Amino acid sequence: MATFLETMIEKARSDKKTIVLPEGNDDRVLEAAAKIVEQGIADIILIGNPNEIASKGFSLEGVEIVDNTTSPLRGELADKLFELRRAKGMTEEEAASLMDDVMYFGTMLLKTGRADGLVGGACHATKDMLHPALRIIKPAPGTKTVSSFFVMEVPDCAYGDAGTFMFSDCAVCIQPSAEELSEIAVATAKSYERIVGSEPRVAMLSHATKGSVKDADADKVVEAVRLAQEKAPGYAIDGELQADAALVPSVGKSKAPDSSVAGTANVLVFPDLDAANIGYKLVQRLAKAEAYGPILQGLGAPMNDLSRGCSADDIVGVTAITAVQAQQA
Repeated sequence: MATFLETMIEKARSDKKTIVLPEGNDDRVLEAAAKIVEQGIADIILIGNPNEIASKGFSLEGVEIVDNTTSPLRGELADKLFELRRAKGMTEEEAASLMDDVMYFGTMLLKTGRADGLVGGACHATKDMLHPALRIIKPAPGTKTVSSFFVMEVPDCAYGDAGTFMFSDCAVCIQPSAEELSEIAVATAKSYERIVGSEPRVAMLSHATKGSVKDADADKVVEAVRLAQEKAPGYAIDGELQADAALVPSVGKSKAPDSSVAGTANVLVFPDLDAANIGYKLVQRLAKAEAYGPILQGLGAPMNDLSRGCSADDIVGVTAITAVQAQQA
C-alpha cells in the first residue's frame, strides 16, 4: 500500500506545477530542490545568490535560480506590490525595499503567476511567512479564517485511516473563538477530503467529553461543534471529545456512544494553538511519526510554511502537497 507521501508525489507528477523555494541560502532547501527536480515532482524556482548556491556543491540542473537582489524582475514586482498595497499606506520606496526580502519577492512571483505555489519557513518564523501571505495573496473568496493543518502519518497505528490524520490548527490561530474554531473544522474536513481522498471524521477536542466537565473552555468547543455542523451538515463533525474518546473505539463507545465520530476520528481539531502545536510535536517525536506541514488553508493560492526543524525530506513532502493544492486551485 502506498504511503501518503508516495500518493502525493504521484499526484504531483501527473500535472507538474512550478513551486518557489525562497530560502536558497539553506542547505536543506538546496538538497530538497535537487530531489524534487530529480524525482519530477515539480519545477522549482530557487531564490538566492547563484554563486553562493553553486559553492554548496548540490546538483541543481533544471532548477531556475533567481537572485532577488539583482533580478530584472525587481522593478516590475515592486510596482505591482505598490499597486496592491498603496490604499493601505504602502509607499513606492517601501515596496521597492521589500524586494530585498526573499519571502516577499517569492510571494510576488506567486501573485503574478510566475509560480503556482510557494514553500518557505525552513529558516523563517511563521509570522515572516504569514505576513506577505495575508498582505499579498489574501484569503480565498468566502474564507473568514485562514488556518493550517499537519498531515500526520503514524507508523504501526490502528487509529485514524491506518495511522493517517490531519491535526489543526497547529500554526496560525492562537486562541480561536467558537466561530473561528468552527471554520477551522469545516476547512480541515474539506482539506482531508481533497488531499487524502478519504471521508473525513472530525473530532473537536477538549478536556471534556459530551458534558463531562462544564467550564468556559469546554463550552467554546460545544458551541464550535454546533456551528460547524450547521455550516457543513454533510460532514461527520462531532465533539466535545477527549483525545482517547476520539481515537479509541472502545473508549469512544463508552464515553460517547451516540457519536458518529468517537473512536474513529481521522481529523483532530484542537481547541487552541498551544494544544495543537504541543500535540503534533509529541506525536511526531514520541511516535516517530511523519509530520507534513504546517499546510495553510483558506489562502487565495497555495503558500505553505515549514517547521524550522524540518529536514530536506520534509521540504520535499510539503512541496508535493503544495503542488497537489495548486492542481486543485
